[in-house]
Amino acid sequence: MKDVFGKAILDYQQGNYTEDITTATSISEDDVLPLPYLFRGYAEMPKIEQKALQLAKGKVLDVGCGAGSHSLYLQNKGLNIKSIDVSPNAIKACQLRGIKNAHVLDIQNETDTFDTILMLMNGSGFFQSLEQTPHVLHHLKGLLNEGGQILIDSSDIKYMYEDEDGGYWIDANSEYYGELEYHVTYKGESDSFTWMYLDFENLKTACAIVGLNCELVLDGEHYDFLARITA
Repeated sequence: MKDVFGKAILDYQQGNYTEDITTATSISEDDVLPLPYLFRGYAEMPKIEQKALQLAKGKVLDVGCGAGSHSLYLQNKGLNIKSIDVSPNAIKACQLRGIKNAHVLDIQNETDTFDTILMLMNGSGFFQSLEQTPHVLHHLKGLLNEGGQILIDSSDIKYMYEDEDGGYWIDANSEYYGELEYHVTYKGESDSFTWMYLDFENLKTACAIVGLNCELVLDGEHYDFLARITA
């Protein structure tokens, strides 16, 4: 594992910020992800993230915590929060920021139970594919305490396939249009992985398959949304 994202996060935390991350997908050109954005405070967060943090309660799991901005906010509010990420460097940065319960861990290997599971900054990416989504949701269901909730944000990227005539150039015989290859580059090092942007209706259907309820909490400013999933 190259841990390109984590190296960039740790560099910023340790005062070695000289450049930003470059991202691209299988359907989009290079874009710049400014490292300071990953360290944003509550006031700089999108309304969807702010709403999710307002709804978080009890014992909280922050999945794919990255630089730990959501975790740090909730920890400072006095919540009992566990922060996990597959990136060792990102977790080291979280620990340096003062996050007390941060661990290198894949969500599929989590065994504790929680009142709130946070999956933010396009949390549907952790499902990787439409086919795998019910399986991951089934695992998450087993991590919820009675009355627990999953707060997840995602985007419907169908708009990226729209042509000038208002139609869509989606191949009906191909994989789900939200399944992409995601590329990151930082200081000359690159990595690629599978990532998925899941629309609300498909998320709701996948939840129903495993006996979960899914409600739309808030629409964002650009085809994104926050959903709340409960047993």
